Amino acid sequence: MPTPLWRNRDFMLLQSGQLLSTFGSNVSRIAYPLLTLAVTHSAAKAGYVGAVIFLPLLVFSLPAGVAADRIDRRRLMIAADVAGAASVGALAAIVIAHRTTFWIILVVAFVDSASGVFFRAGNSGAFRAVVPQSQLADASSVSMARGSVVLLSAPPVGGVLFGIARSVPFLADAVSYAFSTVSLLMMRTRFQEERHPEARTDLREGLAFFWQIPFLRTTVAMIAVSNFASAGVPLALIVLAKRHGISSSGIGALVALMGAATLLGSTLSPLLRRLFPMRAILLSEYWMASVYAAFIVVPNVYVLAVALSVHAFTFPNTDSAVAAYSYTLIPDRLLGRAMSASNMLRVAAGPLGPLAAGLLLTHSTPRITVLVLAAPVVVAALLGTLSPSLRDLPSLSASPAEAG
Repeated sequence: MPTPLWRNRDFMLLQSGQLLSTFGSNVSRIAYPLLTLAVTHSAAKAGYVGAVIFLPLLVFSLPAGVAADRIDRRRLMIAADVAGAASVGALAAIVIAHRTTFWIILVVAFVDSASGVFFRAGNSGAFRAVVPQSQLADASSVSMARGSVVLLSAPPVGGVLFGIARSVPFLADAVSYAFSTVSLLMMRTRFQEERHPEARTDLREGLAFFWQIPFLRTTVAMIAVSNFASAGVPLALIVLAKRHGISSSGIGALVALMGAATLLGSTLSPLLRRLFPMRAILLSEYWMASVYAAFIVVPNVYVLAVALSVHAFTFPNTDSAVAAYSYTLIPDRLLGRAMSASNMLRVAAGPLGPLAAGLLLTHSTPRITVLVLAAPVVVAALLGTLSPSLRDLPSLSASPAEAG
């Protein structure tokens, strides 16, 4: 019997460090559009900032994967923490000095996001190193629950902190990076298997391995489409709430509903995996996007917040299942590159979500905005339902060696 996750020292250190760091990142994540709106009074420019946050995932995911498979993953993650802390700390200082400009916000958001890309490239190996294969699905659910707690608590806290002073959310984020670094230094487990000095670590090998597995190709393409909506709808919610005169703390509370729903979904994920076929779990996120029809019928900001929350309930179920399959099927020597390729493809449409939301809210109606964001996800649900790769699922008991 493997050690229970709550008694796995290095897993708990990894999770606790990431809980605090992710909390700080999400506090600043809601502060970026609020700061942009305060400085520029432009929904379109807030959309540009949201798009820039996603851009490093496209630009740096593959190089970050090569770095994670080539150098020590712990050192890579610590370096990423330092870069992230420096960027948001610099923005806090600029805000305090009353020198904030739209371009400075764009640059800091880009650097902050880029540091997260390199951190996550190393984190895939750290996660797999400390979790036994038989516990990957449960550990993924725990990780999703951690993220859900953050989504629940960070937005209202970020809104309140922004209301106190515009610099405070970014100062809090800078401090949170230190907790992540300390947890990494305290862990005993190596973050990678022994590497052969002459082993290849080029981009093509990781991409080729990833691409040859139909299940991974299909699910990642579907997640990419879903990310278009899941990145765009929260920005639409923030902008519409601001137009309705809702306070910063009130906006944070509306966004926190999404975190509450995701937390509930994470908590129930193990039970749902026992009650429903894995295929139904995998498809639930995409069919649930049809709930946005409620906002198209009744275009009210509170209806949109509830619809987003209902959709968010299904995120952990799909994500934890896909993560478990990915960690099972991909060998350690390719993990950084293959998972980074996966992350890049997942977010390929992500920058378009906030960009589309900002531009559509500026030049059209909220109804059209939400329809454009949600409709592709429902189409993905239909195509995924018909896909052979989701009818004949691989076994979670297969080893990476067998899969490769």
